Order: sequence, then structure tokens, then C-alpha cells
Amino acid sequence: MIVSPLIWGITIVVILGLLAFDYFFHIRKAHIPSLREAAVWSSIYVGLALVFGVIVWIFGGATMGGEYFAGYITEKALSVDNLFVFLVIMASFKVPREDQQKVLLFGIVFALIARTGFIFAGAALINTWSWMFYIFGIILLVTAGNLLKEEDSGGDDADNFIIRLAKRFLHTSEHYDGDKLFTVVNGKKALTPMLLVMVAIGGTDLLFALDSIPAIFGLTQNVFIVFTATAFSLMGLRQLYFLLDGLLDRLIYLSYGLAAILAFIGVKLVLHALHENNLPFINGGEHVPVVEISTGLSLTVIIGVLAVTVIGSLVSNSGKAQTVLNNARRHAESYLELEYTADMAERERVYNLLMDEEKAIAVMETKYRDKHPESEAILEQMAEAHRQHTEHLAR
Repeated sequence: MIVSPLIWGITIVVILGLLAFDYFFHIRKAHIPSLREAAVWSSIYVGLALVFGVIVWIFGGATMGGEYFAGYITEKALSVDNLFVFLVIMASFKVPREDQQKVLLFGIVFALIARTGFIFAGAALINTWSWMFYIFGIILLVTAGNLLKEEDSGGDDADNFIIRLAKRFLHTSEHYDGDKLFTVVNGKKALTPMLLVMVAIGGTDLLFALDSIPAIFGLTQNVFIVFTATAFSLMGLRQLYFLLDGLLDRLIYLSYGLAAILAFIGVKLVLHALHENNLPFINGGEHVPVVEISTGLSLTVIIGVLAVTVIGSLVSNSGKAQTVLNNARRHAESYLELEYTADMAERERVYNLLMDEEKAIAVMETKYRDKHPESEAILEQMAEAHRQHTEHLAR
């Protein structure tokens, strides 16, 4: 189905309108979104994406609709995985809680711009050289393998490197000035850490695009579907961040599920490349008669793998323990970090959460607690938070 320029124009205006609405009605005034606010707006954005998919299904046909939903679900799952990295980056830069929304919106806008560029570049490459399907397939298979590796989080070191580099060549401030990108220190204009964290988020967005764009091209080569599925998967990501805050660590098997999905799409791309083959050193430049994976099967596999992954993570005792310990560490660090927020009610909320997590740790089986590499450090941080809270109440 050929999409007319008018439909393209309307779709782009709607997406830009949603981003503008997000900024002027939610981001402009720095605040910490409540759980209810995050849940309501996450549901609205998911609902809009589903309604758009139904419209595509009705006017574009079942194949086009299936491709959209397969692409949207895959990109949404990859976006949730990306939130883990955003969490590490903002924790490393100690972004004040009430200013994190602005950083996330910047990340979403930058991701949309970067991925749009990759989409049109990818479409041009595929239309010019059909053997690019081989390259995209290999990229996804390598990415799937990397997701299965146990990696030590080096996010802090990477972010500190960015900070050191900026301090060496640019005049930077040690502290935030609200959500401003520039401030004045000793009469001179200086960059705030807010600008640095945005640079870090933007850099990671580029890396994410290298995985996500080949993945969705493995499901459809319709540029309109690729663009809209990617755009709608990014919409509502900011609200989802706050809705899933504290639960992201619970999805301990998500990387395995994503690895399976990317490997599946990688194989699908290679099979498609063989079917369209024109490389002279493969079957004499003729197409290879192979089975091609249908859109319906792709959608079924993606939904099935994600369902098993999420349910397995949620019922896992190890996952529950890891969630409690990671949340305890994060909340202890937030309470002890003076720049976390100026809102005393928010600090009290964090302390109460820390107390709930302390009770959960107390009744936790020792084998699960000891599996966490930072369990002793977390207990020490909790003790320090107790001490500071006691001092605060005594004033």
C-alpha cells in the first residue's frame, strides 16, 4: 500500500503535536509525576498507538496492520530495555528527581530524530542493495549474542569520563541550577550537569538506533509502518519510566527474551536475503528457495516470547529479591544525596519506601540476598540513611 503525502503530513503533525503537548503541559514546570499521573498518561499513549494500529489494519489490510503491531511491540520492548540504561545514566549524573522528565523528553525527541534518519537511510540502502538484508540480519544476531553476555555495568565510568572531558575543555558547573542548561559561576557562563546528561542520553540513543532499526526492517520494509511503529513506541516512554520506577530491575529475564526476539528476526532477515539473493558467490547469484517467515508467525513469536519473559521474571524469587535489594540501594542513595530533590515530602516518601524494603530484606532467604554482589554495601547505606534521618528528626 502506497501512503499518500497527505497521510504522511497528518501523521507527522500528530506526533509533533503530542511532543509539544507533553512539553507545555507536563515538562515546562518541573515536578515529580505521581504514580497515578504516570499510569494514566502511559495508558493514553498506549491506547493511541493501538487505535492507530487498528486504523492501519482497517485501511491498509491485515498484513500491513500485523506488521505495524509486530514492529510496535518489538520497539516498545526494546525501549523498555533502554530505560535501564537511562536509569543508570541519571543515577550517575545525580539528576534531581523533579528534573528527570526534561532529560527523558529530550532523549525521546533526539531518539525520534536519530531513528528517522536511520529509517530513511536504511530504506535507501535496502532499495539499492538487497544484500543489505544479510548485514541487518548479522547485526541482529550479534546483538542477540551480546545480550546474553553477563556484563558489568560500566555506566558510571563512562559518564564520569564525559564529565572529566567536559571539565577539561569547557567551563562547567559542579551543581545543577534547576533544569537550566547554563548557569553563572563566579561571573562566568558555565555548562550545568543537565547539559552533560543530555549529551550522554543522546549518545546512547544513537547506539540504540543501530539495533532497533534493523530489527523493525526485519518485520516490514514499509517505511511508513517502520516510522510510525518506532514513533509510537517512543511516545509515553517518559511516563513509563516513572510508572516502572522500582520495577525495572524485576524484569531479570527481559534481556534473554529480547535476545530470542532479535535472533528470530535476524534469522528472518537472512532467510529473506537468501530469497532475494543476487550475490554471485551465493547460489550463482540466483535466489535460494527457502521458507520465509510470515508476519502472523512473527507477531505470535514476539508476543509469546515477551509473555513468557515477563511472567517468568515476575514469579521468580530471585527476581523479587534482586528488585528489593536494587530498590533499597537506589532509595538509600537518593535519600543520602542532597541534590536528589528539594521536595521534603519526596524525601520522606523515599525514606518510607526504604523502610518497607528493609522489612522485606529482613525476611528474605539468605541465599537470595547473598547472590547480590553489593548486598553488604546496600545494608551499610541503609544504616547511614537511618542515622541521618534520626539526626534530622532530632533537630
